[in-house]
Amino acid sequence: MELAIVIAVVVVALVFDYTNGFHDAANAIATSVSTRALTPRVALAMAAVMNFVGAFLGQKVAETVAEVITPPSTTHGLVIVMAGLLGAITWNLITWYYGLPSSSSHALIGGLVGAALAAGVGVKWHVVVDKVLIPMILSPFFAFGAGFIVMLAIMWIFRRASPSRVSRGFRMAQTASAAAMALGHGLQDAQKTMGVIFLALLTVGYVDKSDGLPLWVIVAAATAISLGTWSGGWRIMRTLGRRIIHLDPARGFAAESVAASVLYTTAYVFEAPISTTHTITSAVMGVGATKRLSAVRWGVAKSILTGWVLTFPAAGAVAALAYWVAHFFIEVLP
Repeated sequence: MELAIVIAVVVVALVFDYTNGFHDAANAIATSVSTRALTPRVALAMAAVMNFVGAFLGQKVAETVAEVITPPSTTHGLVIVMAGLLGAITWNLITWYYGLPSSSSHALIGGLVGAALAAGVGVKWHVVVDKVLIPMILSPFFAFGAGFIVMLAIMWIFRRASPSRVSRGFRMAQTASAAAMALGHGLQDAQKTMGVIFLALLTVGYVDKSDGLPLWVIVAAATAISLGTWSGGWRIMRTLGRRIIHLDPARGFAAESVAASVLYTTAYVFEAPISTTHTITSAVMGVGATKRLSAVRWGVAKSILTGWVLTFPAAGAVAALAYWVAHFFIEVLP
């Protein structure tokens, strides 16, 4: 029974990773596609490859995710982890259906916390606050401000250049910035799934904390998120690429470069599982605000913000419900 539940948790975790890929595909490529720097299929292929490569570039974020809760070292602990994953997957599918670029990362953390609270087990609140909540609040503000400043600098540097030449140049440069963004997405988001699988393996003693991530876990998570990215995320791509503000190549390049820089810094320096969605969306708003504040469609931004606020409690509530159902059928009925 224990081995069967471990396998089920791994499968569910990879399903979450897949939904993360198609849910967040827009993060890396929406701006490049909307400015016609890349065709959708070329952009998706590049994003899928870079997501796969990015998954191999670090393990610190995975270690942070594995420390969020302390499930008991029994089958009960596996049920808690599975319930957290089910809560995250459900919220991903709901927000994907409505085209809202919410955070898969925060859905995962919220799901794990909700399942742990329903089960009455420990939550490491200092990890949640220091590595999740504080970065969740600060990273969008930083991305907005940095996007605004970088775009102002670009406008000043190229103020006397031919607009058509500038547009062509930045359209080419967006290939690099989109690749950097996709690499950062793999670095951040694939590691979150690795962290959950590692947590499940730790729970039943299949690995030791000092062992590090098994290679098969890294390969499986990298493959799942890449396949999800390749399948696309057209609903969210439309919201991110056009409904917030109509981007030109220079603004697309600035937004992607700023967002990628934030992803790398938080992964390597702060070991924090931040939201790629929050980061790129805020950067898009920041570069868009350099036109004029009214150029940003704040009504759309408000609906996105609502999705952000709801993600933690909604994913946590679904995870709690999933825990009670799974606990009843797996542990009570037998």
